[in-house]
Amino acid sequence: MVKSISSSAILAGFLAAFVGFASSFAVVIQGLRQVGATPAEAASGLMALAVLMGGLAVILSLKKRMPISIAWSTPGAALLASSAPLDGGFAVATGAFAVVGVLVMATAFFRPLERLIAAIPTSIAQAMLSGVLMGLCLAPIKAVGELPMLALPIILVWLIVGRINKIAAVPAAVVATAIAIAMTTDLSEMSSATWIAKPLFVAPEFTWAGFVGIAIPLYIVTMASQNIPGMAILNSFGYKPRSGPTIGSTGLATLVGAPFGALSVNMAAITAAMCAGDDVHPNPDKRYWAAVFGGFLYIFLGIFAAAAVAFISLSPPILIEAVAGLALIGALTASMSGALQDTKNREAAMLTFLIATSGVSAFGIGSAFWALLAGCAMVAVHGLGSQRLHGEPAKNNR
Repeated sequence: MVKSISSSAILAGFLAAFVGFASSFAVVIQGLRQVGATPAEAASGLMALAVLMGGLAVILSLKKRMPISIAWSTPGAALLASSAPLDGGFAVATGAFAVVGVLVMATAFFRPLERLIAAIPTSIAQAMLSGVLMGLCLAPIKAVGELPMLALPIILVWLIVGRINKIAAVPAAVVATAIAIAMTTDLSEMSSATWIAKPLFVAPEFTWAGFVGIAIPLYIVTMASQNIPGMAILNSFGYKPRSGPTIGSTGLATLVGAPFGALSVNMAAITAAMCAGDDVHPNPDKRYWAAVFGGFLYIFLGIFAAAAVAFISLSPPILIEAVAGLALIGALTASMSGALQDTKNREAAMLTFLIATSGVSAFGIGSAFWALLAGCAMVAVHGLGSQRLHGEPAKNNR
């Protein structure tokens, strides 16, 4: 088995893990902090995510001999970053994360729930995600207004590198941000003691607001934006693992990591293609090593998650929000395109988008849920009206 390891697979796996981590860890930290995590708890959450992702990728890839890449939910983290502060703090958030894990496992093995999720129009789910992402993607523009000397070079690096290699654009922007922070910030507070992350257990609290306001939208975003596309990408490369056990294992990992701040462990989408393509190895049976070594790097990066959190905590918040916004522009573009493809439900999708963008909350429940509810209700009313409209001519013809 070891003889099948190739240098191209190792490099592909390391690149996939680095891109996956560097392009969105700022979004994860911002999301965890928004729902009440302290810097230490955010570091614990980032560590738990990376270690669980890496460990699960190694186990599944070696067991199935397929390049099964695992990731965190970047759109889910963006959802947290745009949500209102929770009554009850981070404990309520960890309770919601645990519920997401249970729901993902239930979906994997309980067909009626899977059919219920499938019944949500794709355009409505994508519109909700677009609304959640919109505010974050405006951060780079706001950063230019507040800190032009720092923000403009970062955006220019993102633009220039993106013209050469889109995958490298966000990591390059992260490096540019790190340089900007190092040049303008006193880093003496960063000691070697802060580099190693420590797992912090936060006893989950289960509340109605946490369930409806965080767990349900996070679960839907995770399934629609990560698990379903991730399985589809694997299938497109000829790898067909059983979806139930594979997706179910990500739900179990989420449930295990939730008390330590892990928001959602799920199938990878973009980085899945990086580990499964022809560039990894000419022989498809040997490409699984890319996901294995990518998993090893995730574990390593997770151990040093505290250094990333400490570094970010010393920087201006708007600068980190700007990097997070740049990382999410691709996701916003894809989700907006998906939201408007269905011409029949375009108005419902736009209503969903506007409510999600507004950030309004009611009864302690954030805008993402209300946007989803309003969009689905409008689709249902529109469908009922169409049935009656088409039923009248048939009735008159008798």
